[in-house]
Amino acid sequence: MTDSATDTAHALGTSRTLWELVGRRAALTPERPVLLQDDRVLTFGELRDRAERVAAGLYGQGVRPGSVVAWQLPTRIETVLLSVALARLGAVQTPVIPFYREHEVGFALRESEANFFAVPGQWRGFDQTEMAHRLGARGVFEAYGTVPDGDPETLPAPPSDGTAVRWIYWTSGTTSDPKGVLHTDRSLIAGGSCLAHALRLSAHDIGSIAFPYAHIGGPDYLVMLLLYGFPAVLFEHFAMPEALDGYRRHGVTVAGGSTAFYSMFLTEQRKDPSRRLVPTLRLLAGGGAPKPPEIYHAVVREMGCQLTHGYGMTEVPMITMGSPDDTAENLATTEGRPPGGMEIRITAEDGTPLPAGADGEVRLRGEAVCRGYLDPAQNAEAFDRDGFLLTGDVGHLTASGHLVLTGRLKDIIIRKGENISAKEVEDLLHRHPGVGDVAVVGLPDPARGEQVCAVVEQPPGAAPLTLEEVTAYLRAQGLSVHKLPERLEVVDALPRNETLRKVLKYRLRERYSRA
Repeated sequence: MTDSATDTAHALGTSRTLWELVGRRAALTPERPVLLQDDRVLTFGELRDRAERVAAGLYGQGVRPGSVVAWQLPTRIETVLLSVALARLGAVQTPVIPFYREHEVGFALRESEANFFAVPGQWRGFDQTEMAHRLGARGVFEAYGTVPDGDPETLPAPPSDGTAVRWIYWTSGTTSDPKGVLHTDRSLIAGGSCLAHALRLSAHDIGSIAFPYAHIGGPDYLVMLLLYGFPAVLFEHFAMPEALDGYRRHGVTVAGGSTAFYSMFLTEQRKDPSRRLVPTLRLLAGGGAPKPPEIYHAVVREMGCQLTHGYGMTEVPMITMGSPDDTAENLATTEGRPPGGMEIRITAEDGTPLPAGADGEVRLRGEAVCRGYLDPAQNAEAFDRDGFLLTGDVGHLTASGHLVLTGRLKDIIIRKGENISAKEVEDLLHRHPGVGDVAVVGLPDPARGEQVCAVVEQPPGAAPLTLEEVTAYLRAQGLSVHKLPERLEVVDALPRNETLRKVLKYRLRERYSRA
């Protein structure tokens, strides 16, 4: 990456709105590709021009600045065009993950009071148009091929206020009760800028979007492409080994998603260790779920590429990110450092700031932080008196400013008055050859308060695990006796969400608490 590329990216990062950023990039490199899918290519210039025609078509259908438009669409070039068109109009868009059904979709439509709802029609054997009508959605339209392009001359002026709320995302996935998270163009640009600058990218890179574009990571990644002027390959449905052809054909240099994605790449690499899985791949990068140190070392050792991991959430799409020039120790054991403008405060339960090295709740303040929740009543418990967002995550800052996450407040298991970090036990168990993935949860116990339960997903062909074997292994790793699991459950597959494949621990607590 050259200094001029860095300077250009930083300059573009000052754009007030997403549409302004699209226009500035298109003016700089109109012929360069931005989106690749199968044999199709869309350039930065085409992204701007076609999105404006789509915006005019939507305007002709009644969509206005401030209209609330929900969309539930798969990861396609047309989906990105629609979203950018809505940004050109200044509409309020609320993306919904395409795998969601009546419960989640109905909730999003009701809570957002959506004026319009864009769907793909039939998708993967399911009629989403019929579901939309069954839910009583207003302004239902099929996004692909049913909205004619319009004349951009008919459009009102593009939005200029980047701090107005124009995005509503949903936290469904890791908790049982979703919340509508309010974002602005500027908060999304700030989040994408953090990701882009940390990864040390260049215009010669080729990225990939293998997760639903409706996820908060969608615009995050688009901002990165716009800042540095390189393309990404879109995957409508990510599955291994089928997706490998797309990575190899397009020469992807940067891939990732989350820890589950790293594991899938490793599984394929191990089928033939003699050749690199994707010869052009130089970097796996992602976030959204804890990363055991062993995963980092395995990727570097076996895949011959670097791995950088970050920390983000729907409320703050990018908080910290590992950088390829970090030390191996920091890349393996931390979530990276925050960018300029992101304040991280580690506090005691009462909000008192704690020094470096001390574990406490992670609180955040900065431009990338959301503007609160759709339900104003949820804001009082989410922000402290100084305006810091309470994440519910537990961790500490190192002397070098790197963030180490040690769990979540709800993942701190209290057994006989002693605090136990679920993540500490999970990281050790990930090293066991008979463990493919693991989630450690606390279950109610009348005598101890809580008991430690390890729920294990084993790799194919592994010998069945026993509780005795697990506890003996953890003892040998030096884990304190009071932290040892008292219960082991072996499952075919851990429950996960459909976006970044996060493990749904609340389902495990519900299931095994009842048992």
